[in-house]
Amino acid sequence: MDEDYVLTRGVAEILPSKDGLKELMSSRKIKLYQGFDPSMPSLHLGNLVGILKLRQFQKLGHEVIFLIGDFTGMIGDPTDKVTARKKLSREEVLKNTEKWKEQVGKILSFEGDNPAKILYNSEWNDKKTFKDLIEITSNFTVQQMIERDMFELRLKKNEPIYLSEFLYPVAQGIDTVEMDVDLEIGGSDQIFNMLAGRTLMKALKSKEKYVLATKLLVDKEGNKVGKTAGNALFLDATSENFYAGIMSFPDEAIFTGFELLTEVDLTGLDEKIKKDPMGEKKRLASEIVGTLWGEDSAKLSQEYFETTFQERKPEYNLEVPAKDSFAGTIAPYTSLASISEAKRLIGAGAVEVGGKVIKDTNYQPKSGDEIKVGKKTFLKVK
Repeated sequence: MDEDYVLTRGVAEILPSKDGLKELMSSRKIKLYQGFDPSMPSLHLGNLVGILKLRQFQKLGHEVIFLIGDFTGMIGDPTDKVTARKKLSREEVLKNTEKWKEQVGKILSFEGDNPAKILYNSEWNDKKTFKDLIEITSNFTVQQMIERDMFELRLKKNEPIYLSEFLYPVAQGIDTVEMDVDLEIGGSDQIFNMLAGRTLMKALKSKEKYVLATKLLVDKEGNKVGKTAGNALFLDATSENFYAGIMSFPDEAIFTGFELLTEVDLTGLDEKIKKDPMGEKKRLASEIVGTLWGEDSAKLSQEYFETTFQERKPEYNLEVPAKDSFAGTIAPYTSLASISEAKRLIGAGAVEVGGKVIKDTNYQPKSGDEIKVGKKTFLKVK
C-alpha cells in the first residue's frame, strides 16, 4: 500500500488537488480526521467506508483522528434532508456513542507507535461565545448556504429551514481549525460541509486544508445501498444478519462494495462479477464480515445464509385473482389491507414479481406471476 493507492482507491474527488496532497504526504506526517454523526446507537456500513480509509492513512504512519460530533450531533446534519431533522440532547448523543470505540477498534488501532485518537467536538464548541460565532460566521454568506439543493426544495415546498441548520457546516468548519488538520475525509455528499472547514482554515490560519471525498455505495437509481427494511446495516448486528444484508446488495453495487469496503485486488473483478455475481457477492460478504468478526464468523455466516435463505425456496401457493391495478391485486395481503399501503410498499421497493423489484404502480399483473410482498408474503396470480 502506497500513497497512490490511498489517494485513488474508492476516492471520488480530492480538493483542491490530488497532486498537492500527495506532495504534502511525501514531505511529512499529516494530521487528518473524519467526523461521525452520533444520531444512532451504532455505527453502520456507510461509516465503515470512512473508517477503512482512515486505517489506510494510519498504516502509512499519518496521524488519524476519529471525531465524534457530540456537539454537531445536537444540531443535526441537514445534508440530503428534505425536512428538518429532530434535534438530540447531549445525553442522547453520548448514549449513542457508548459502544463506538469497541466497534471502531476492529478497524483502527488505538495502541502502538501510531495510535488513532478519539476526540469530541464539544470540547471546543461548548466554549465558543456569541462574539466568537459572529466573527466566525462573517466568513460565510447566506447565498452560500441557501444554494444547497435540500434547502431549495424546502423553499419550494414552503417548509421551514432552521438557522441552526445553516450553522451545521460552520460548526464542522470550526472542528477543522481547532484540530489544525491537514485533511478531512468524508463521503462525496459531504463536500459542502468539508469545504466550509477549508474556507475557515484559510481565513483564520492562512493554511490549506485538503478534502478527500469517498465514493458512495449506491444502486443504479442513485439510492444508498446498505439499507435493510429502512434501516442501515449496523456494526452491532450479528455477523449472520450482516452477511445476509450484504447479500441483498444489487449486482451493480458489488464492484464498488469491494472497492470501498475491502482491500481485495480489483484486477479482473468486473469479469468475475459478470460470470458469477452470486459467488462474488458471497466473497464480498465474507471479506467484510471477516474484517469485523473474524474468518471463522465469516464461514459460519455463509453457511447460515446458504441453509437459511438460499436453499429454502419460498412457496407461492396462495393464489390470488388479478385486479385492475397492481396495488389492488396485492392490497388485501398487506398489513393494513389497503390500496394506500400497497402503493407505499411498491414505492419503497418492497414488492417483487418473478424476483425483480417492481416500483411501477401501473404494472399489470398477469396469470402465473409470482409476487413477493415484503419478506413473508408469497402470492401467485391465477
